[in-house]
Amino acid sequence: MQAIRSILVLVTPQHPEALALKRAKLIAGVTGSHLHLLACDPRHDHTAYLDELRVTLQQEGYSVSAEQAWHDSLNDTLIRVQQAEGCGLVVKQHLPDNPLKRALLTPDDWKLLRYCPCPVLMVKTERSWQGGTILAAVDVGNADSEHRTLHSSIVSHGFDIAALAKAELHVISAYPAPMLSAADPTFQLRDTIEARYRSHCQAFQAEYAISDACLHLVEGPADTLIPKVAHELDAVVTVIGTVARTGLSGALIGNTAEVILDSLHSDVLVLKPDDIIDHLETLVAQR
Repeated sequence: MQAIRSILVLVTPQHPEALALKRAKLIAGVTGSHLHLLACDPRHDHTAYLDELRVTLQQEGYSVSAEQAWHDSLNDTLIRVQQAEGCGLVVKQHLPDNPLKRALLTPDDWKLLRYCPCPVLMVKTERSWQGGTILAAVDVGNADSEHRTLHSSIVSHGFDIAALAKAELHVISAYPAPMLSAADPTFQLRDTIEARYRSHCQAFQAEYAISDACLHLVEGPADTLIPKVAHELDAVVTVIGTVARTGLSGALIGNTAEVILDSLHSDVLVLKPDDIIDHLETLVAQR
């Protein structure tokens, strides 16, 4: 989080007190990041609004630029501007889709999470981050190098957010139920499964001083347990990552982040591994 030098913020002239800008200002105020304001509207001119907002923020001490743009769709516009401006974070307010519409069409925010080549912060609530709980969700059952790198990034971002908001960092990892037929004896007993997952957490626990009380190893599906634990802890931010596969799926995010987006009552930060980011940047460049 500290390494982010420029933040792309989707602003809506109809809602000048939008939550996305408030969150972006909080981050920029601590990290010194530049704010690039983007209004996406193919029909109306918002130059005056953007100029006024830019001047106001500059007077408050922020480094700011602003533009209005449109390329086919909201998500396409966000991604093109993010690439053109070299922004390391996209901040957008999340507005839940109608359940019927979501059943028929892929929600716009899901598309943004799938294809944006940088971390995306979906802002969902007005609650202050100050003094709250930050929840980082990791899948330590996958211990290959790609996952280990992603786990480190998730916990590191959670640690940075906790530091800037003077909040407490918690970590969750869901593990599978015992299977007597499992080839590996470790996965035949609940105690041995939990012990293996706990051992995978020791490195980042030591690095970020995460106590056992702030480590939540729970049995069951991640897409159910992450929102449950986030609610129990009253988390203000949930940090989650994804590892996609090669080929066509290399451009697709795992569906856990998508499924829990509407279930969580916290802001959501979604991260991707470097190789997926590189692949998505290549796809954007080919458009």
